[in-house]
Amino acid sequence: MYSAEPLPHFVDEYLDWLHEVHPTNATFDGVHLHDDLLEDLSRTSVDDQIRALGGFARRLAAIDPARLTEMERLERPALDANIRSRLYELESIRTWERNPQHYGDLLATSVAGQILFDYAPLPERARRVLSKLRQVPRLMQAARDNIKDPPGIFVKVGLESLRGTQRFIEDDLPRALSNLDDLHLLSDLADASTEASQAIGHYVQYLESDLAPRARGSFRLGRDRFEQKLRLDEGIALDAPRLLTIAMRELRAAQDEFKRVASRLDGVDPYDAWARAKHAHPRAGEVVAVAQQQLDELATFITRNDLVSLPDSAQVRVAPTPKFYRWTFASMWTPGPFETRPLRAFYYITDVDPAWPMERQEEHLRDLNYGALWAISIHEVYPGHFLHYQHLRQVTSALRKSILFSSAAMVEGWAHYSEEMMIEAGFRRQDTAVRLGQLAEALVRLCRFVVGIRLHCEDLSVEQGVRFFREEAYLEETSARREAERGTFDPSYVLYSLGKLMVLKLRDDYKAAAEGRFSLRQFHDMLLANGTVPLWLHRILMLGENNGAMIE
Repeated sequence: MYSAEPLPHFVDEYLDWLHEVHPTNATFDGVHLHDDLLEDLSRTSVDDQIRALGGFARRLAAIDPARLTEMERLERPALDANIRSRLYELESIRTWERNPQHYGDLLATSVAGQILFDYAPLPERARRVLSKLRQVPRLMQAARDNIKDPPGIFVKVGLESLRGTQRFIEDDLPRALSNLDDLHLLSDLADASTEASQAIGHYVQYLESDLAPRARGSFRLGRDRFEQKLRLDEGIALDAPRLLTIAMRELRAAQDEFKRVASRLDGVDPYDAWARAKHAHPRAGEVVAVAQQQLDELATFITRNDLVSLPDSAQVRVAPTPKFYRWTFASMWTPGPFETRPLRAFYYITDVDPAWPMERQEEHLRDLNYGALWAISIHEVYPGHFLHYQHLRQVTSALRKSILFSSAAMVEGWAHYSEEMMIEAGFRRQDTAVRLGQLAEALVRLCRFVVGIRLHCEDLSVEQGVRFFREEAYLEETSARREAERGTFDPSYVLYSLGKLMVLKLRDDYKAAAEGRFSLRQFHDMLLANGTVPLWLHRILMLGENNGAMIE
């Protein structure tokens, strides 16, 4: 028997539940009802989530299809896939049971969201930080109870994350709250920060001295779980061998183009030309200022060439990456789409650490050469993540608006596609270094595509992955190691290239259907207007049903 429940009612209740269970994601959605909470990752809570998701799946299945509008009929499978994907994560992938980094990153991100986004007066946000800090011992106890046999590499990255979070609480948080003049609140924050830091420190000591020596788990998902994760998360039905064939084909094509472009530089060997180009980089301490200057030029180019609409938007501030997040080269922190007013966004760039040896500092800066930095700024800000989120604010459908229904292939695929699209449109056409930088970033993403599959579906080791990034994407040792290690705990990083290829395929198919009336701006605006849902739904919304393969 079907129920008479309207689908919008179901969506509202499901999203309310997701915001309650994932308060950090709720903050980044721009919903602040649960800002005083940290996620409850106790085993009891995990079991409760599994039962609740099963209940939502049954309720959705019982909704009468005859009562659905045309748009609701199209969106319903995306809801079902989201529920089944979350169940699969909790029951089969089990990050909560395998990776201590999950707990460190979650804590740091949860607290940082209250500091970075000024959606409310600082004293109000500080009280919510205080509440979160008081829940840290519970979170660390959940980590200790849940994680029993992690992979050694997960312990390594977990220790890095937790120590970075501890430094953030001890050093960065007091500075961020230095303008508070409520002495009672400041005293409570100091006490709670000390207790939180101690709880993290005790867990770090346990990880290092007790769990690490006996960590024997495998980081590999295995082919079946890897393929099922892609099916549920993204609707990608191709098997791992077929995906690997596509990845290698695209990698070789990008390498050929890289060599062709590099050979223009003084007629020297392409590899030597790239090494020379990498020596043209900002000086230590100047990376943030250089990136800030790039943003105005990018926005002007997009407007002059009518590539995509630039909505009235909040300010973007370029800043050094916080210590707890320094495993990334760059990241974009954008207020959520449900915020009631535009708020300042943060584009973080990881400059060198003065404490690093000079050799490592120079190596890091070479990987942030001017050409690569242009590609990164395109990816993170214009017309990548930041612009995407400005369009997302204008979406009316809750399902297509909320980041809790986001597809990594769409989000990262759009940003990576933007790097190539800007070059196609003629951005800095005469600057060979910019083209090389874009291709270098493409090579890194394509190596992620290959290494991610081989790490999880074959027997590739981390060390072999490091060598692959060095030889095939021409990365420095430290960067290559960071990329290979990331593949162990973030198998979805294959979706940067895969998502870009799916966006390009959608563009080609949309252009063919337009029969000579194609407009690049219209395509981009329509794509972004449909939110961040999986690309299979974008294809249906833009091309109709029975619209062909997403990737070939």
